Amino acid sequence: MSTRKSEIEKLIVTATPNFSWINPDLTNYPKTADEIIDEIVKCYEAGASIAHIHGVGGWKETIGGIREKCDIIVQAGMSSQPIEDRKEIFENKPDMISIILNHHDEAFTGKDFHRLHPREELEEYCKKCRAAKIKPEWEVWNTGSIWNLNYLIKKKLLDPPHYQTLFFGWPGGTWSPPTAEEFYYRVKYLPPNSVYAISVMGAEQLKIAVLSISEGGHVRVGTEDYPYVKRGVPAKNTVQLVENLVKLAKEMGREVADPSEARTVIGLK
Repeated sequence: MSTRKSEIEKLIVTATPNFSWINPDLTNYPKTADEIIDEIVKCYEAGASIAHIHGVGGWKETIGGIREKCDIIVQAGMSSQPIEDRKEIFENKPDMISIILNHHDEAFTGKDFHRLHPREELEEYCKKCRAAKIKPEWEVWNTGSIWNLNYLIKKKLLDPPHYQTLFFGWPGGTWSPPTAEEFYYRVKYLPPNSVYAISVMGAEQLKIAVLSISEGGHVRVGTEDYPYVKRGVPAKNTVQLVENLVKLAKEMGREVADPSEARTVIGLK
């Protein structure tokens, strides 16, 4: 079974130079606003067109600092927070905001997350994003996530295209297997007018990345997702992971999108 589009867009690479949930002892990620701005610029120069950030040093300082240095798409993360705790994000207007389409049930090293995100909250997100002209980045962890997305679409709360990140291998009650079967199964049920990327926490990342590149999807990499260049060998930083992915894509014959091209694919004005 193939999900290949008749004309495949250039690859959108998302960089996640954030804290490593699966190995908190690693220190190869930026810890201040200046450090994350510097690394995002380097990721941009290496081929990333989206920066998924956690507002280290404050959202205003981080978003503003990135925009002063480059035109990479700014995607505000930390979807585990309830909507009322994300007021500062909306005030500083990133291009995108991460929103999980189901509850958080994650089991990381020494830390568990259990947070509900009911459909009422998802509806509120849609209204706030539309008013602020911020594009939702929908986190899809299973087919139940897709049911919720279709629910929002049917209520006419969203404007296409619908940008989603499909999560595989993240430990906890919302875990899904990082396999080809799960990849094709999930993609099969995505709504029309979907654009998707993959995020894999584990050594299977390369295998799923190859599938996504081949089938017209996009890829997210960084220290937050899987901070290794290969099993047991930590990456120097997220820049190295972006460089490796860009090289892989080009070897597979797929060109990489710059931020302007990515904005067109995602539907950002």
